[in-house]
Amino acid sequence: MDDIKKLEKSLDYQFKNKDLIIEALTHKSYKKQYNNERLEFLGDAVIDLIIGEYLFKKFPKVDEGELSKLRASLVNEKGLEKLAKKINLGNYIFISLAEENNNGRDKPSLLSNAFEAVIGAVYLESGLSKATEIVLKLLEEVYPQIDLKSIFKDYKTTLQELTQAEFGTTPEYTMLRAFGPDHKKEFEIEVGIKEKKFAVAKGKSKKDAQQKAAKKALEILLKGTSE
Repeated sequence: MDDIKKLEKSLDYQFKNKDLIIEALTHKSYKKQYNNERLEFLGDAVIDLIIGEYLFKKFPKVDEGELSKLRASLVNEKGLEKLAKKINLGNYIFISLAEENNNGRDKPSLLSNAFEAVIGAVYLESGLSKATEIVLKLLEEVYPQIDLKSIFKDYKTTLQELTQAEFGTTPEYTMLRAFGPDHKKEFEIEVGIKEKKFAVAKGKSKKDAQQKAAKKALEILLKGTSE
C-alpha cells in the first residue's frame, strides 16, 4: 500500500476504495480474477471528453477538423504514455514476471492503458470534475505551451495511431520518384492504407515528404469520420 500512497501523492488524490485503484493497476498478465481492461474502456471515453472540452474552450476559432486532429495527437498512445510517465505509473502496475522481463513497465501501450484505467477509477469514485482536474493538471505540466504548432507536428505518428485504431493496420509509404539536381533534390512519396492509395506529397527529404503525405491522409480520414 506504500506504493499506492506514492501514486496518490503524484495524482494529488486519495482513493476511498483501494480495491478500485488496485484493479486499475492490474494488467491482464497478472492472472487475477480481475484486470484493468473495463476501467481502461471507461477512462478512454472520459479522457476523450475532458480533452475535447478543454480544446473546444481553449481554441474558440479553430474548426472541428483541426480540433479532431489536436485531440487525436493528445489522446493517442504516445500522448497518454507521456502523462503516465509524468506520475511514474510504470512503477505501480501489477504485471506478470514474463511481462516484467519483457520491459512491460516501459511499454507505451501498457502505460497508456493503465493511465486510462486510473482515470476511469477516479471518475467512478469522484466524478468528472475530479478526473478533469487531474488530467488537465498533468496535461499542462507535460505540455507547458499548448498550441497548434507545438502539439500537432508529428503527422506520421498520429496517422499510425489512427489507422491502427480504425483499421488494425499501419500506413505504408512508397517513394514514387526522386528528381532535381543533387544539391536541390526533391522526393515524391505515396502513403497507402490497406492497399488503398490515400495521398501523394513532395518534400525536400524523404522524411519531409512522408510527413506531408501523412498530413494529407489524416485530413482525408478525419473529414470522412466527421461527415
